[in-house]
Amino acid sequence: MLPSDVIRMRHAGTTNTGDTSVLAAVYGPAEVKVSKEIYDRATLEVLIQPKVGLPSVKERAQQQCVRETCEASLLLSLHPRSSLTLVLQVLHDDGSLLSSFLNAACMALMDAGLPMSCLFCGVTCTIRTDGKIITDPTAAQEVESRALMTFAIDSKDRRVMMTSTKGSFSVHELQQCIAVSQAASEKIFHFYRDAVRRRYSKSVF
Repeated sequence: MLPSDVIRMRHAGTTNTGDTSVLAAVYGPAEVKVSKEIYDRATLEVLIQPKVGLPSVKERAQQQCVRETCEASLLLSLHPRSSLTLVLQVLHDDGSLLSSFLNAACMALMDAGLPMSCLFCGVTCTIRTDGKIITDPTAAQEVESRALMTFAIDSKDRRVMMTSTKGSFSVHELQQCIAVSQAASEKIFHFYRDAVRRRYSKSVF
């Protein structure tokens, strides 16, 4: 790790969704390369490291989803001409991986104390061949599903900030999945509040 006056590791921790586990770390604000410098806001870089091997096209697509969601939430204009780096390391993948990335990213940014306009969470759901919707699917359930969707939901109005879809589905089924994901987000935001309360509450002896 570089000296603290150059770059700081602001947060490191794990997030679990079922049996899926992701490690997240945020570095910065730090000095940015001239080629990546943006004069009126910070530059955000998201790096996803698979459990084994090098990042593939799939990881790069997930990086873009996470980065765009974070950029929509972070107040990057408060740190112009600087860089933020979010690293997400897969520890175990048993489904709902993109939503795990989103949840780990939000908790890392929140714990780092970076200014945000709102929190966000990720919810993954699948549509089975019989039309039933399942939230937080396992890897096996994802393979057996007719459609797979992941939504990033904001904490203010429960609006959809990002959507990643795969498979075939109708407009009505998409709307159903959005409604189910918005309802499921309540539990995740409640988990955020409990996690922060436990972390910063003072023990009385």
